[in-house]
Amino acid sequence: MAPYIRLRQICLVAPQLAPVISDIAEIMGLAVCYRDGNVAKYGLENALLPVDTILLEVVAPFKDGTTAGRFIEKSGGRGGYIAIFCCNDPDERGRNANAMGVRTANVVDHAPYHGVQLHPRDCRAAFIEFNHTEGSDDILGAYPPAGPDWQKFIRKDVTQALICVEMQSPDPQGLAEHWGRIIGVAPSHDAELKLPNATFRFVKGASEIMSALEFRVADVARVLHAARAKGLAVAGSEFLLGGVTFRIAA
Repeated sequence: MAPYIRLRQICLVAPQLAPVISDIAEIMGLAVCYRDGNVAKYGLENALLPVDTILLEVVAPFKDGTTAGRFIEKSGGRGGYIAIFCCNDPDERGRNANAMGVRTANVVDHAPYHGVQLHPRDCRAAFIEFNHTEGSDDILGAYPPAGPDWQKFIRKDVTQALICVEMQSPDPQGLAEHWGRIIGVAPSHDAELKLPNATFRFVKGASEIMSALEFRVADVARVLHAARAKGLAVAGSEFLLGGVTFRIAA
């Protein structure tokens, strides 16, 4: 099989799940497909919402001393936490990253799911994880982290797709090239990594963070109105939620 790489999941971190999850669901017209009890061993609780075939996850620490809690303290609560990619050989991609000096932080092996998480300090800006689910090369196939029937929770009447992840850096081209080497996708001259189902765009910023998520929606005005109704400050076609800027496009 030819190698493939797709964006599978974006993970945000919040001090508490409420009201972030309910706000995302109501503003963006999405539905929670799963809450994974397995993350409790890391001192976390979570919820996942499918945006078409990409999962949007929010995790929140419920005790002190968690990696997610330290991330919030270090970043001041700004920036996305993990970019998760599905591929056919996570171990090979992990070895390639290790050869670049990017350490493996954690290996998750729950058959049929296998994931390799890389160290955020070495990745820069956010964690990168590669995973594969045996027998599930179909993007609508089984994906255990999202629960047994995540596909039934896909809602497209409001939000149709997560189209772009924005990464900030004082050196956006340098970060694009670094992530491109890890992921195996060469960046364009304007510091973008184009995957089959989403684009990573690298822009100038004071610190290295996953700064924004861009969504294609059916009715921009409706989504922005829903955000204002939740008390969020809307500027142009964007608002801050879950530590990242939600950018809305038709």
